[in-house]
Amino acid sequence: MERKIERISLTIDKDLLDKVDRLVDGNTIKNRSHAIEMLVMKSLGSRIGKAIILCGGEGTRFRPITYEIPKALIPVRGKPIVSHIMDLLKKYRINDIYLSVGYLKERIRETFGDGSKLGLNIQYVEEDKPLGTAGFLKLIEDEMDSSFIVSNGDELKDINIDEMYRIHKNNNALITIALTSVSDPSAYGVARLDGNKILEFVEKPKKGQEPSNLINAGFYIIEPDVIKMIPKGFSMFERDIFPRVAKMDRLYGYAFGGQWFDIGTPERYEIALKKWKGLR
Repeated sequence: MERKIERISLTIDKDLLDKVDRLVDGNTIKNRSHAIEMLVMKSLGSRIGKAIILCGGEGTRFRPITYEIPKALIPVRGKPIVSHIMDLLKKYRINDIYLSVGYLKERIRETFGDGSKLGLNIQYVEEDKPLGTAGFLKLIEDEMDSSFIVSNGDELKDINIDEMYRIHKNNNALITIALTSVSDPSAYGVARLDGNKILEFVEKPKKGQEPSNLINAGFYIIEPDVIKMIPKGFSMFERDIFPRVAKMDRLYGYAFGGQWFDIGTPERYEIALKKWKGLR
């Protein structure tokens, strides 16, 4: 179903219109019409209500540290990695958060509790055995009744979620993936694009054969219908779901210019410690 757009005429006080125009930066807010649309979306609550953060990994590359501390709790600038993701979600008024936990899950529960001290409502999705990046969603299928976010819990990122959501809705996407550019994409899954439609991800291409320099930033906006495509048991977005949605022409990318740091290895962690500037 195509998104329906109607043109309207508005009469607005000039001083108010000047304030609207000051929001236009040519990047995040493209023009006056875009600024008004974003303001209306915020006012009417046309936004994402829930987010899931993946915190179940064992962090084997960080051993021996992760024998006692789950990777999601490794500190950056005095607080756990996953707390920075929570700060991003709170900035965009997303306060209902699920933490998908497995390995050392009680340590994570002890740290965040029900989230009330943080101004959040935190619930836990417990995996008795690993279910992959997608399989866990079957456990909360009935609770996802509108667009929601899934984010990796071991990355630092600064994303304009309102803008990403607007593009998601404009494209009538089932899944929109945040994409970040890197100087050497050969170590990642690299997006092959047609405009902002994702055709496929090319895993760890040889240098010089990359289809783009845009990689999966581990942050997705997803429609509830996607959960119906996920089989019970172990399932991976990257292998089982993204290719299927791409064949439906409903997998899109949102290339953002904000900070992004992968905490996948101790070497990358050190870079993040030195360069992460916090949220804008």
